[in-house]
Order: sequence, then C-alpha cells, then structure tokens
Amino acid sequence: MTNPTERTDKFLWAVRLYKTRNKAAEACKKKLVSIGDTFLKPSRLVQIGDEFKIKHPPVFRIYRIKQILHNRVEAKLVQDYIEEITPKEYLDTLDIINKNTALNRERGTGRPTKKDRRDLQNFFE
Repeated sequence: MTNPTERTDKFLWAVRLYKTRNKAAEACKKKLVSIGDTFLKPSRLVQIGDEFKIKHPPVFRIYRIKQILHNRVEAKLVQDYIEEITPKEYLDTLDIINKNTALNRERGTGRPTKKDRRDLQNFFE
C-alpha cells in the first residue's frame, strides 16, 4: 500500500494554517515553507511523517504531519492531522515580541484618536 500524499498548498489550507489555498501557495512561492533546508513549491506532495517549517518572523514554527487530509476540517479536528513541535524557546520569543509591542492596545478601547496617533508618532521619532 502506498503512502497517501497531498499537495503542499492544499494541505496547509486544509489544516487551517492559511486562510485560503491561494495564500498557502503564495507562502510557498515566497519561500516561507520548507522541509529541512528545501523550500517547498505549492505542488510538492507531502506525506505522513514529514516535518515542515513555516517562517513567522523572527522564528520558524515546526509541524509534523500525523495524517493526510484532503478536505478542510473544523478547527477542533486539526490536532488529529498535524502536531506542532516548535521548541518552547521559539514560542517564548514570539510571546515576548507580541507582549512588548508598543502598538498593542487593550481590547475594547476602540480606534486611536488623533492625539493617540500623534503621541505614538512622537514616541517613535
């Protein structure tokens, strides 16, 4: 019996790593998706056991394929098909960057006013 395979762009879309299949294909073309040191084309076939990296600056998020998926599934079922194996240090780096960004605003505060925008502009200059 042969290993089931699927196109990279279709698989990335099916497991909800990208919102559309077109965005998944663009990420492949921009060399944001790789297996080892090889950047993937959208048409390359992936199979069970492949470990691929997706660049989320400044780090790579690493996933392992547990099962091949041909159609998009709901978010609750994604964990049955891929497993995130990104080292904790990388995830901590992303958390620090997200928390320390001066542009993050509290939820529910609405859009920045002109004064807020000017204050931010002055702060960064």
